[in-house]
Amino acid sequence: MIRPLLASLLLALALPAVAQTAAPQAASPAPAAKPRVQLITSYGPIVVELEPALAPKTVANFLGYVQRGHYAGTIFHRVISGFMVQGGGLLENMEEKPTGEAVLNEAPQTFKGGLKNTRGTIAMARTAAPHSAMAQFYINLVDNVALDHRDLSAEGYGYCVFGRVVEGLDVVDRIARVKTEWRRGMGDVPQFAVRLKEATVLPVK
Repeated sequence: MIRPLLASLLLALALPAVAQTAAPQAASPAPAAKPRVQLITSYGPIVVELEPALAPKTVANFLGYVQRGHYAGTIFHRVISGFMVQGGGLLENMEEKPTGEAVLNEAPQTFKGGLKNTRGTIAMARTAAPHSAMAQFYINLVDNVALDHRDLSAEGYGYCVFGRVVEGLDVVDRIARVKTEWRRGMGDVPQFAVRLKEATVLPVK
């Protein structure tokens, strides 16, 4: 009696394990590929990978300017070594290129999602008004904690990061080393134009 009872208990204990291993596992969906944009500059190509899940409005705004050819012929008009390089809005004659409406500043949600103004990230440039960004962007040369979101005040709202450089950070560093001057009422303007020749959305791999 003992041996059959022991065998029955072992069989009962084994059944749940068999049921667990036999259950089919649902396949996890592959993560959507993040869009990438190539910036062809007079110093070489830069590729940025964007974060539409964290900054949907900002990424859509940026891609819209890319697809409309807005960035072709603009310059990096503000270069500050040890800080950032800024471009995408002015022509070589320092006239501003026409833009669309300002985009909502998504800095609170992007900061919460882990996007910060660290070296190599791309963010929207703006005036002192939090929701004034249009087409101009900047690339951080160092970790710029002071530009991150802190609170909902005008001073603490922060600058929206929406992607990062994945190729060509050395190009960004070369741009950062150009000599600058004061011109047309603006400081930190490269003495010789750093051109943004073209911006294109790369095919999804």
